[in-house]
This record gives sequence, structure tokens and C-alpha cells, in this order.
Amino acid sequence: MGKTNGQADIRVEDKRRRADLEHELPPADPSDGFEEETTAGAPESQSAPVIESPAEAELKKLREERDLLFDRLARLQAEFDNYRKRAAKENADFRDFAVADAARSLLPVIDNLSLALKNAAASPDDFRKGVELIYKQLQGALEKLNVQRVPAQGEPFDPRVHEAIEVVESDAVPDHHVLEELQPGYRIKDRLLRPAMVRVAKKTK
Repeated sequence: MGKTNGQADIRVEDKRRRADLEHELPPADPSDGFEEETTAGAPESQSAPVIESPAEAELKKLREERDLLFDRLARLQAEFDNYRKRAAKENADFRDFAVADAARSLLPVIDNLSLALKNAAASPDDFRKGVELIYKQLQGALEKLNVQRVPAQGEPFDPRVHEAIEVVESDAVPDHHVLEELQPGYRIKDRLLRPAMVRVAKKTK
């Protein structure tokens, strides 16, 4: 009987101590970093949908238009670079073909000149005839290339196609006309290759 009362007293004492400890514990501090586990099955909080303001929507639209313009500009620049390279190649090919045609037309002239030089010592008369033939062939080759001689002798002085190196008093030709052509000038259609060097007449007193 005494043992039973002793155990009961011990249990009563333990309960009293536990109650005292729970009463003495401080309340939980929310800033201590400790998070209590949520009860199983509790629904998680859902974030509210983000609503764009009119200013943000306009900014987004402007950025998309900017990206489209940059893309279009890059494509146009690439196309222009390709066109520039293609045009440069075509111009280079055209110059090569033009030079080839000019050289081909001069080959017979070079052949005849070489032949004339070989026979120069044997017959001076034949050499002269050969040179005259070469001169005519050369003039014909220039005509095929649309190279024309600038009219000068006896023509009115034209500073656009004539280069006066001297003014001479003379009545052989009218005043301010070409008295003598010292070096012929040439042009291709309306493009002057070189002016004719001339002496210009000045009326005597």
C-alpha cells in the first residue's frame, strides 16, 4: 500500500514540473528563422496574375518594332554589300574584255611593224610603204575602238579640245584659228582623251 502511494506521488510531481516548464518557456519569435511545417493537405498560396500597365505594353510594342527594324536594316546592308561586290566584279570583267579587244585589234599592226623593220635594210622604199601601211592599219584599229581624231588644222581655236602652246601673227588663216597642229588630239565620242597641241594665228596689224 505504501509503494502504491509513493509511485502516485512521483507521477503527480512529474506532471507538476512539466506544467511549470511549459509555463516558463518564452513565446515563439517570428524572426528566429524557424518555420513551422504546414499541415499535410493544406493548399499552397497562389500568386496574383501580373497586369501590364498601358505604358509597359507600349514599351513592349516599341521594342518589338525596334527589333524588326534592326533585322530589316541588317538584311538590307547584306544585300547592298553583295550588290557592291557583284558590281565591282562586273566592272573588272568589262575592263578586262575592253582591254582584250583593244589589244586584239593592235596585233596585226605589231606584226606588220615587225616585218617592216626586218626588211628596212634591204629596201628603203619597201620600208616606207610598210610604215605607211602600218599607219593606216593603226588608224583603222582606233576607229574600231571609236577613237576619233580631233579636228585642228584651220579650225577655230577651241580651248575644250585644243591646247595652244604659241600664238603667232599670221594672215594664213583667220584670226584665232589653228595655224599649225603640232600633236594630234583624240577623243572617244564626247570624251576627250587628250587635246591637240596647236599654234594659234593672230591677225597682223
